[in-house]
Order: sequence, then structure tokens, then C-alpha cells
Amino acid sequence: MNNDVSAGSTTSIVGRLALGITLLAFGLGTTKVIDGVTTADAVSLAHYVGGVALFLAGLLALRDRDTATGTAFTALGALWFTWAVTAGSQMSDNAAGLFLLLFALVALTLAVGAGVGVLDQGTYGLFFVSLLLLAVARFADSDALGKAGGWFAVVAGVLAWYAATAVLAKWPTVLPRRAAGRGVTAAG
Repeated sequence: MNNDVSAGSTTSIVGRLALGITLLAFGLGTTKVIDGVTTADAVSLAHYVGGVALFLAGLLALRDRDTATGTAFTALGALWFTWAVTAGSQMSDNAAGLFLLLFALVALTLAVGAGVGVLDQGTYGLFFVSLLLLAVARFADSDALGKAGGWFAVVAGVLAWYAATAVLAKWPTVLPRRAAGRGVTAAG
């Protein structure tokens, strides 16, 4: 297995940890799997860790000319900050669904964008599915879809956490690939 861990600046590690923690708290609150813990309990963490810290990590990445990481972290920092400061305000389900849908498109752009590794693409792809399910849940008033969206956020958070930890611990961050021209042969 290839242990390529070179794609981990301090800024990207901090950003991945901030994103991972925020996604885990938000996702677990949305699923309500822990008694007494709801999405509202993640607001402060989303505001400061997901919003402010992630946005600052994005600005530092942009300063270091890391456009993909900088764009991802500043956009997602804006998402978490906006979500946190509007949480609890009177908003229609359709307005909340639209907000989630628009940021789902941002997450989709990050997932298919060039310049990010497979762990980051997986995180953003899972987050896209989470936001999409949460948006549809708001439009359709469906608790089941909301909980499913929460679980996708939890898995995205675990993946973001792994991506940060893997760089620090020198764990594998890429999938092994077969050498060119070497295929599976049939026993004959």
C-alpha cells in the first residue's frame, strides 16, 4: 500500500480537523442518535470551529497559493458561519431547503474539482449527499430523509478526520494502484 502523505500542509490538517469535528457534531445532532443531543447543540461549534476557524484556514491556504484547499475551506467556513448565525431564526422550510440546496451545489463543485485528493473528494461528495438529503427533507417535511442526511454528514466527518489524522500519523492517504500492463490472468 502506498503511504503517500506529502499532501498535508499544517493549514490543510487544521482545516480538515475543523471540518471533521463540525460535520460529526452536526451529523450526530441531526440523527438524534445520542439522547438529548440535537442539531441545535452543534450551533456554537459550527459557528467558531466550522465557521471562523475553517474560514481562516481557507484564507491561509489561499495565501499559500493552495487554491483548491483555500476555496474549499473558505466556502465551507461561510456555510457553517451562516448556518450558525441563522439557526433558530424564523425561516420557512422552503427557504432553509434552498439554502441547503445551494450549498449542496458548492459541495458538489468541491467534490468534482481538480486538485484535491481522494479523501477530500470523498468528504465533499458525502457532504453533498448529506446537504441534498437535508434540503429535500426540508422541502418534503421528512424526518427520515433528515436523519439519513445526518448520517451522511457523520461519515463525511469521519473521513475528514481520517484525512487529517492520516497525514499526522503517516497513515495511507491514497489507494493502491495496479502497475500499467499488469492485469489479472486466468489460470489455465
